[in-house]
Amino acid sequence: MTILVRTRFAPSPTGFPHVGSIRTALFAWLFARHHGGKFLVRIEDTDVTRKVKGAVAAILDGLSWLGLDWDEGPYFQSQRLELYHKAAEYLVSRGNAYYCYCSPQRLEEMRKEQVKRKVPPGYDRHCRNLSKTASPNLSGQKETAGITPVLRFKMPLTDQTRFQDIIRGNVVFKNSLMDDFVLLKSDGYPTYHLANVVDDHKMEITHVIRAEEWLPSAPRHILLYTALGYTPPQFAHLPLILGSDRSKLSKRHGAVSITEYRDQGYLPEAMLNFLGLLGWSLDDKTELFTQEELIKNFSLERVSKTAAIFNTEKLNWMNGVYIRQLSLDDFTQRAFPFLDKDLPPMMKRPLSVDYVRQITPLIQERAKLLGEVTQLSRYFFVEELDYDVNLLINKGMTCESTIQALEVTKERLRELETFDAETLEVLLRSLAEKLKLKAGQLFGALRTAVTGETATPPLFQTMAILGGERCLRRIEEALDKLKKLSV
Repeated sequence: MTILVRTRFAPSPTGFPHVGSIRTALFAWLFARHHGGKFLVRIEDTDVTRKVKGAVAAILDGLSWLGLDWDEGPYFQSQRLELYHKAAEYLVSRGNAYYCYCSPQRLEEMRKEQVKRKVPPGYDRHCRNLSKTASPNLSGQKETAGITPVLRFKMPLTDQTRFQDIIRGNVVFKNSLMDDFVLLKSDGYPTYHLANVVDDHKMEITHVIRAEEWLPSAPRHILLYTALGYTPPQFAHLPLILGSDRSKLSKRHGAVSITEYRDQGYLPEAMLNFLGLLGWSLDDKTELFTQEELIKNFSLERVSKTAAIFNTEKLNWMNGVYIRQLSLDDFTQRAFPFLDKDLPPMMKRPLSVDYVRQITPLIQERAKLLGEVTQLSRYFFVEELDYDVNLLINKGMTCESTIQALEVTKERLRELETFDAETLEVLLRSLAEKLKLKAGQLFGALRTAVTGETATPPLFQTMAILGGERCLRRIEEALDKLKKLSV
């Protein structure tokens, strides 16, 4: 009998979606799509004190941007509290859970003593044998004293808990090394352990694909499944993602929320490809995958046990490859919002799509990010250029010789009836010879004069788009700068 694969992505809205959590979502999505199954989204929002405003929207936006569509959800755990309380009551009735009335002060003193004695931290089971069920008398006394209990799971004190992880194989934990963990907090909200087990069962999740950091919690969850009479799903714990220096991934490695990558100008197809290779590979040489190819080839058996390295240089290279593969119209359409956002606000809006379409062929080869488009093309839009006058003077030239060259060039350009790239190239190459200059000397001075930059797309196409009037005005302004310098 074939089982319908059901996976889930269950983020907590305590922050914006980090690349690590989105990689987890991607692998769960790929596994479901590869097997023709279902992918669910569940928001684990029971930690009410740490919720971040806007986090849920950012999580869903990030998934949508990458094309990770979901079949069910988003579910919200805060709307499912009754289910967790029923499960908790069942555990208490079966003797698998107990109420703990230890005050925060007592727990803090206990932790300090454990540190002092250099023993593993964990609850000392002080309340484990106070009663087999919630004692009304004890409950009343404690609540009168201002103590609201938590509910703890009663861990077995002997034997081992083992399970088969798809990625890591046979995993074994000694029960005696795990403390009696909290199921329900004093505010009535469940902990991650209780809520995710109940939800994964109720939502018929067949494969729990999550980060390696949850591996130590897996035996607790296995025991919870058993105590509740549930059949555990299959587990797959994904490798860590480290920075290029093999330390924990952080912002200094370029790791920010997935929506920030979008806003910087990374393409979703490039980011999807890059994240897909963080811990998974088809072979030792293939690096570029379409979404369809990732779905076709993905398997958990090809996921590595060792940490993946987040290489920003590789991401930028890959994004550049994808940018160059775009059609001109597609690149123009994607670049347009970045120009509109990043160009100075005093510039006339709306920008001309036709004008932008003339510019984009010149910068598509050079851009690694859509966010670079404005910087690469700024001189096409602004009226005033701001640059160091010394950049006008190329190697082997003086201020005076540069003035002379630009004066002659200005006059010859004024005589042109047609201001296109071919005409400009013929004129300027012959002019360099007549002035007894290397082409690079004349073109370098001219490039800085009309763009304010020393490196640009091909000069003649750039000047043709700028137009004769603007080029002549900028050459005149460059001459004014040089003449002031020569005084």
